[in-house]
Amino acid sequence: MTIETLRQVPLFESLDDAAAKKLCELLETLDCKTGAFLFRAGDAGDAMYLIEHGRVRICVRATDGHEVTLTELGRGDFFGELALLDGQRRSADAVVSEGARLAILSREHFLSFMRSSPDVALEMLTALANRLRHTDELLRRSATRNVNVEEAAQLTLADRAADIIAEFGGSWKFIFAAVLFFNSWVLINTWLLASRGFDAYPYLLLSTVINMLAVLQAPIILMSQNRQAHKDRLRSEIDYQINLKNELALNEILQRLKVLEQDCLRLTQKTVADQKLSDSKAGDGF
Repeated sequence: MTIETLRQVPLFESLDDAAAKKLCELLETLDCKTGAFLFRAGDAGDAMYLIEHGRVRICVRATDGHEVTLTELGRGDFFGELALLDGQRRSADAVVSEGARLAILSREHFLSFMRSSPDVALEMLTALANRLRHTDELLRRSATRNVNVEEAAQLTLADRAADIIAEFGGSWKFIFAAVLFFNSWVLINTWLLASRGFDAYPYLLLSTVINMLAVLQAPIILMSQNRQAHKDRLRSEIDYQINLKNELALNEILQRLKVLEQDCLRLTQKTVADQKLSDSKAGDGF
């Protein structure tokens, strides 16, 4: 990879010529065909990749076995840096989705270069934070959709009927229909069929019908409410998992920022010490 090509990567565009030349000497080139796996989740993290051209898809396997694409990267993007920073295994799969040429930076060279170039490390943490937000938003949408799909797949005919009855029973339509029915009942038995009414005053049959309706309607509404409560618990659990993941990720980023701050402080102290030493030597010369 040339210096001009390296500067097309936003992460390294601010490097001076000396640092860019040093980094180019550390990189190795790899040509990959479409469909090739660069690494899988669980593999040891021993390299970081820069994309000269082509496309690479980053994906994971969900608990239900489906493949979830986190992002698709193109020219100028980088990936694989997470395992290099924390020394853990790969957290996702990387698949070449379009024939690509990659530049590889080993973990040893990566760590030495990060220590000597703290600005690049800060840019990388910014990129990691952006990717974390994107991934969390993707997981939130996927998790919510999965809950709804799961609930819909488990609905029986009785469940659907209970939902329809509960929805109708808690609406103004039901109130208007009930008022119309009761008034019609009273009107028919009081005036239209005054001497031959099938439910004369005090309308005991109507009272029985109302009581039976209330007895049957109450458990149906409770069934619908119980299932909705179960759905709400699932959503609350998913929200908790996402919040916990965010908290852990933010703590990890803060720890890395502290390490970078310490490295910057050491570099600053070393620079100041070297400057004082050179000034003292210059003074002795005079």
